[in-house]
Formats: sequence, structure tokens, C-alpha cells
Amino acid sequence: MPLSTSESDLPRLRIEDLASNYPHIPTACGVFLAQAGVLCLEGERHASGVRLMADGAFRAEFCIEWSLDVTEAMRRYWADPEETTEQGAYGVAILLVRALTGLTVVERARKGMGFDWWLGSDDRLFQGKARLEVSGIRAGSLRRINSRVKAKIRQTEQSDTSGLPAYIVVVEFGTPRARVVRR
Repeated sequence: MPLSTSESDLPRLRIEDLASNYPHIPTACGVFLAQAGVLCLEGERHASGVRLMADGAFRAEFCIEWSLDVTEAMRRYWADPEETTEQGAYGVAILLVRALTGLTVVERARKGMGFDWWLGSDDRLFQGKARLEVSGIRAGSLRRINSRVKAKIRQTEQSDTSGLPAYIVVVEFGTPRARVVRR
């Protein structure tokens, strides 16, 4: 996809879609991911409509939108920045992977498998299945993003016996940007 110069021309990623447009994510969990994503973006001084640059296996730009208001209760609940960043990155990566590949999350992977989510297609959930590994960084350089990608590539190797492709997505909220790698 060629890069666009106008936000009005960009495809939209709506954070609230996590709570309603993913049949294998319970609504409450989708709200959870959406809250974390909004807190990460607003914590880096972004407002709804911010441009997200994706590179790596894909080159695209998106407009991330939300109408969720950050409350004091949300700030108090999401007091751990590491957990907030992890969950917020899951949310953005789930939206991004569907937009870029047409694949959607169908199940969380068990701990120790080397990746976070199983992917399938909306119409044939277990055909075209793949793995998704996600990492989040609040604010970091390209060098830090690349280092995280390399670590996540190594991590997914432990599940290569599945024979399925793996997508690695590192979301950096400061710019914001996402590096998407397919292996």
C-alpha cells in the first residue's frame, strides 16, 4: 500500500472494535485491550485520529481512532506501565494484523508456546491459521524496535514444528509505529 499524505485518506483502525468485531474475544476482554491501547496512546500525547506507520513485511499507514474517554478509575487500574503497554500492544496488533492480512485472532496461545495468539480467517477460522507474537514499547528508537523484533523471532522458533507462519508485531506508541514481520 503506498503511503498517503492525508489522514482523511488513511484506512481507519477503531480501537473500540476490539470489544465488538472479534467473535473470539469476549466483549469485556476487548474493552480491557481497548482501554490499555488508549492509555498508551494518550500517555504518549496522541489524540484520536493519530497516524500509525507500519513497516517490515508491509508498508502502510493507518489512522487510529477512539471515542473512549480515559477516566481516573482507568488510570488507577492500569497503574503498571509494563502491563498496560503489553495489553495495549495486543490490541493495536490485533487490529493491524486483520487490516494487513485478513487474519483474525481465534484463540490465545498457552504460556510457553513462544507466541501469543492463534490466527485464522473470519470465514474459515482454522484454515490459513498462523501464529502471532506481540511486543510493545512505550517510546523507543528504531534500534530498540529492531532488537525487540529479533528477540521475538527467536522466541517463535520454539513453535516452528507447527509448520505455520508466524507474524511478529512490535508496537511503539511514541511515534506511533509498528514493525510487522512474517516468518
